[in-house]
Amino acid sequence: MFNNPIMKFNMTDDKLLITELVLTAHLYNQSDKLGVDDLPQKIRKHYWDEKEKTVKRPIYVTEGDVKTIYGLENVKNSTKALPFLEFEEFGSQIKLTVFDLATKWLSKQPDAVENINKNPVLASFFENYDSLPVSFAKAKAANMPKESGREWITSLVKSIESEKGSEEMLKLAHIVAPEDIKQDIKDLVLTKAQEDEIEKMTKAIQYRDYLKRIGLREIGKLLFVGPPGTGKTSVARALSGRLGIPIVEVKLSQIADQYLGETAKNIDRVFELARRLSPCILFIDEFDFVAKARATDEHAALKRAVNTLLKAIDEISLVEDGVLLIGATNHPAILDHAAWRRFDEIVEFALPDKDMRKKILDIVLRDIEGTFNTEEIAEKTDGYSGSDLRLIVREAVLNGLITERTILGQQDLLRGITEFNKRSHLKALDEKT
Repeated sequence: MFNNPIMKFNMTDDKLLITELVLTAHLYNQSDKLGVDDLPQKIRKHYWDEKEKTVKRPIYVTEGDVKTIYGLENVKNSTKALPFLEFEEFGSQIKLTVFDLATKWLSKQPDAVENINKNPVLASFFENYDSLPVSFAKAKAANMPKESGREWITSLVKSIESEKGSEEMLKLAHIVAPEDIKQDIKDLVLTKAQEDEIEKMTKAIQYRDYLKRIGLREIGKLLFVGPPGTGKTSVARALSGRLGIPIVEVKLSQIADQYLGETAKNIDRVFELARRLSPCILFIDEFDFVAKARATDEHAALKRAVNTLLKAIDEISLVEDGVLLIGATNHPAILDHAAWRRFDEIVEFALPDKDMRKKILDIVLRDIEGTFNTEEIAEKTDGYSGSDLRLIVREAVLNGLITERTILGQQDLLRGITEFNKRSHLKALDEKT
């Protein structure tokens, strides 16, 4: 069997992963200084206890655990080939027999340092072992916290579901886990001002305890303003992925109950849900609904609901509650002073200029095979939003598929512009009628 170099490589790789898992379990079980956030996401997800909302000690490693976490098949034979592990036939449990031999063997493996630097539990031990270039702090910083996982949100939601009246609270919001965020922050074309605000909020989350200690609590309430399709929702979601915390999305028009007396209660429910999911982002879209409600004289109940919203915004805090509040509006001109002053930062999302349009197109087209002149397309799309540009590329791709083509060219994009403009013209006519 070992005459085959591929088989030998796979066997070595299997042994490395099995040893890492067994040592991770052993060190986590033995140390009261290591927490659930120190476990790599794959391991944490597998051993997660939904009821307790953590990974309980002790962790036991079985053949089934290894297969599930790493997708390995030859677990039994790989384990028996290691002199510091024991495979128990009854229960298929894998036990560590000689700790020192296991750590020495692992430290000598070609990929050991790279793997250890992705595992805070292992890094906590190996950073003081045989001068290995390993850092617990760096491994910890690179490891996603428990709040980033779908299992964390599921645990919290199930806990809330068991409470009286929870159904109304949960149906008002869309909760997204960071691991489900499809678009990374680096895949967005941002202005310098937008990048600066994201960096500020990243640091504010990291240094919450410091901000609390110095009494700086009026921070972490952003208002995103700009036309539709300019990236307000995308940035909020990407920020969730960047921070590794869930995002709670609500549309104000949807929480205005047909029975107006319930609207104020719905608002309170949404903010309570955000506090329960802390740390998180609470993203409130269609914030211009506030201005529309304040302008009407017809419904006193609706005005009370708006006052409830403004009060709730005043009372929630990133520093105290761990909730980063982001409001978004397509119509900033109609907001009054009472709405504006609730936010400590206003972030503008203007339509992209030519340079930004080219960068957006380059990102959207990077995985599509073909030859494109994005400079020309950017020139022809003045006044288009980022969302509009993605729709043009979508049209080009779908038109290509009609003729069985997956390799596209400049004419496909130009045709996409023509078709998009036709649709936009028809939409404008419909809105006028």
